[in-house]
Amino acid sequence: MPRLPLLACLLLAPGLHAAAPAIPINYDEAKVPPYTLPDPLVAADGTPVRDAADWRARRRPELLELFAREVHGRTPGGRPAGMHWEVTGVDRAALGGKAVRKEVTLWFTARRDGPRMHLLLYLPAGARGPVPAFLGYNYYGNACVHPDPGISLSTAWMRANAEFGIVANRATARTRGVHAARWDVETVVARGYGTVTAYYGDVCEDRPEGLTGGAGAVFGTSAMEARRPDEWGAIGMWAWGLSRALDYLEADADVDARRVAVHGHSRLGKAALWAGAQDERFALVIANNSGAGGAALSKRDFGENVARINTSFPFWFARNFRAYNGREAALPVDQHQLVALVAPRPVHVASATEDAWADPRGEYLSAVHAAPVYALFGRAGLRGAAMPGPDEAVLGDGLAYHLRTGKHDITPRDWARYLEHADRVLRR
Repeated sequence: MPRLPLLACLLLAPGLHAAAPAIPINYDEAKVPPYTLPDPLVAADGTPVRDAADWRARRRPELLELFAREVHGRTPGGRPAGMHWEVTGVDRAALGGKAVRKEVTLWFTARRDGPRMHLLLYLPAGARGPVPAFLGYNYYGNACVHPDPGISLSTAWMRANAEFGIVANRATARTRGVHAARWDVETVVARGYGTVTAYYGDVCEDRPEGLTGGAGAVFGTSAMEARRPDEWGAIGMWAWGLSRALDYLEADADVDARRVAVHGHSRLGKAALWAGAQDERFALVIANNSGAGGAALSKRDFGENVARINTSFPFWFARNFRAYNGREAALPVDQHQLVALVAPRPVHVASATEDAWADPRGEYLSAVHAAPVYALFGRAGLRGAAMPGPDEAVLGDGLAYHLRTGKHDITPRDWARYLEHADRVLRR
């Protein structure tokens, strides 16, 4: 087994939750099994989808149901009746006068002592109207996205990481800016976009116990093994939280909520895709190195597979998903259909050359096989099986893909591609 994919595995997560048993992992393209992908344009009754209206009325609801029942679990509700928020801090001369920094506390219920999420916004200073924005989760609290000392430190539970100054499961001052390169805030703001982020652990802690707190507490979610087979998991909760952040942005006069790109890296790319599939308010969906359960085709059985992800992270998906451990061929859906559920809104899929764990080719092919749905709407997709070369991109108005040289990460080079794509599809 190559050493780089193992490194990618370790980089995939802030920390693995359990020592997974020896599940065979394939890194040999010649050993990819023959597979047949379910056709996104053939309905459950075997009849073809005729046009965009037929897709929306008939096929799209079928696929949403399949992904909810068999993969992610059912989202139990939308915006709770008692949800409310408060702007807790504003600095109109942040980043040396280049940005407005806002901090917002969003309570999921009417209770001020109940589950909550803390939002951080950086918006271009001097904007002449509402600005488009990128919305995504961070891994180590809002202060990790920039060294700005004005960002409040998270007091939420998070996985200990001595390198990043996280001790006793809490962030410290050393956490500031540890993932600044992953956010490239000043470049995004200078381009005329806002950056909006929240700590994903506010919505669901990234451990089995997290299922009953945060969003889980709002809806009375059961413990990991006590869940109903189709009850949601952490990915579903994180997707739900992204929609709640968008609820707030719709009320913020400084943000154009009709032009919000939802994005995520790794597991949070999986959440961004599921959020974009369910919530049609998101104008652009970005999945960065999202791999298994994200953009990568499951039936290829390359890199991380269904059995491995369900064993390492048994609380991320519905219990029903475990029925396909080692049985990817039996899955009634595959990830190209998840990408297609975003149509006609654009999706940008990104991979890295050294990230075999996430199956870059499988991520690319997922976008390729979603193209027929985009064609129904007159949107350009990707064509053919030839992937772009390292550090090349294909940017259509419907589907886009780029392959970056390097490891499992999100870097300023990725942001250059995302901003180029956003300029095309969010500024029209």
